[in-house]
Amino acid sequence: MRRLLALFAATLAGVAASPPPQRIMPVGDSITQGGGATYATYRVALAAKLRAAGVRFEFVGSQVTPTPQGPLRHEGYGGKNAEFLAGILDAKLVAAPADILMIQAGHNHFAEEKPIPGILAATRAMVATARARNPHVVVVVAQVIPAGKLPKYAYLPELNVALAALAKELDGPGQRVLTVDLATGFDVAADTIADRVHPNDRGAEKIAQRWAEVLIPLLK
Repeated sequence: MRRLLALFAATLAGVAASPPPQRIMPVGDSITQGGGATYATYRVALAAKLRAAGVRFEFVGSQVTPTPQGPLRHEGYGGKNAEFLAGILDAKLVAAPADILMIQAGHNHFAEEKPIPGILAATRAMVATARARNPHVVVVVAQVIPAGKLPKYAYLPELNVALAALAKELDGPGQRVLTVDLATGFDVAADTIADRVHPNDRGAEKIAQRWAEVLIPLLK
């Protein structure tokens, strides 16, 4: 009997000592949100990769994508840009605190607007907001996928260079800002649906793999 009680106590201690899952908030536009039956969201494949890696995590946010494996929460908004996301992020983090913030925002502007300074300012603001709510938050900024809708999205390559530089500037000990390169190896012709902007299943898998390569080491 004593042996059984000791085993039970040890089991309870092990459960109590287990760290809580890391809370991950994906923030972005329609590429993060997904388009239901129209186009894929990378988050389903990403969740599967994280589960397969055996890491403890949960996606948080006010938006929900139903999946056979359970709901996946997020802050993805179709048609919205980085400036919009920066404006709502604080309230979203108050409602759903996060340990890791995924930012994938660079589309939904026109090249004629010369939008890069505004996108960078919005990204900088999102990092500051996340740090104000959680000083130990890790922010991962995506170099976004290319788009075949030109000249509208002709600014994306230059933006990706600038986003990497911004992340490097903001990164520091205990306040990490990392980048994930979604652009390299992404083939607009093969990896998007007919609009040449949103990922098909193959494209979503590529995006998920890149995110997983950055997130899994953070979660272990």
